[in-house]
Amino acid sequence: MTDSKLAEYDSPWKEALDLYFPEFMAFFLPEAYADIDWSRGYEFLDKELQKIVRDAEVGKRLADKLVKVWRRDNSQSLVLAHIEIQSQYEADFKQRIFSYNYRIFDRYRLSVATLVILADDRPAWRPKKYEYKLWKTHMSLKFPVVKLLDYDRSWSTLETSDNPMAVMVMAHLKTQATTGNPTERLQWKIAVAKSLYQKGYSRQQILDLFRLVTWMMTLPEELEQSFNVEITTYEEETKMPYITPLERFAIEKGREEGTLESRRESVIEILETRFTSVPASLIETINLMENAALLKTLLKRAITIGSIAEFQQLVQELTQTTD
Repeated sequence: MTDSKLAEYDSPWKEALDLYFPEFMAFFLPEAYADIDWSRGYEFLDKELQKIVRDAEVGKRLADKLVKVWRRDNSQSLVLAHIEIQSQYEADFKQRIFSYNYRIFDRYRLSVATLVILADDRPAWRPKKYEYKLWKTHMSLKFPVVKLLDYDRSWSTLETSDNPMAVMVMAHLKTQATTGNPTERLQWKIAVAKSLYQKGYSRQQILDLFRLVTWMMTLPEELEQSFNVEITTYEEETKMPYITPLERFAIEKGREEGTLESRRESVIEILETRFTSVPASLIETINLMENAALLKTLLKRAITIGSIAEFQQLVQELTQTTD
């Protein structure tokens, strides 16, 4: 297995944003978090963002989100938060961010706050501003940037933080740092996974974050088995059996790539194992799916979704987004 297959950044970060958007804002942009009226909720506009940037030339990135939020300040009750997680150097990155920001503003005629998370491995690359001048015209966009590499200098802070984003950053940094060294990655994966039990998380949070860490810090099969043995032993010793054998089975199924057919079968198998009865209409919908990325997402979500009804709603939302 090549090292490129021993890491998965994109999907875990995307789902972490879905699961923990308020925590994401509190961790990376606390000033904005304090200014948002969380009592009014928030709304993801992923489908709309896809339409806005569909014709733009884009580089490889991990995840991007467009989220509608309300401010506490009554002078402006609605803003849009555009979040970009960038995985590698891109020469035209600043121009692309400017283009996205303007396109979103042009679409909604609302203030747009852009936050960039730089998840690459180049310490000196820190794009923060795009501007151009022509005669007496001056166009400029400044945006806040968070460099994940910087958190390596404050590892102890990450270890003591109870914000789920601290776990995601730890997993990301150690996955990045252990490129080409799966044995060392195994040790860090064990350390990060054990830390979940020490942060006061609920069982559901532990299960979600365990799945995301497992998803991101991918290991060769034999080392993955060693990881599972270590964590199972740890749970038994600390008397914290938060992850059941069924859930471990589902997580293992979620790691398998396979063909489209095998992915469909795995989604259905996990649902049948967890909920016994799966509506025929849902099985038919899954069996007709041809989108590998969508099936992979459903495979992961089938592990911890609360009910068949919730899963059906998820399928409806994701299929609409990918249309």
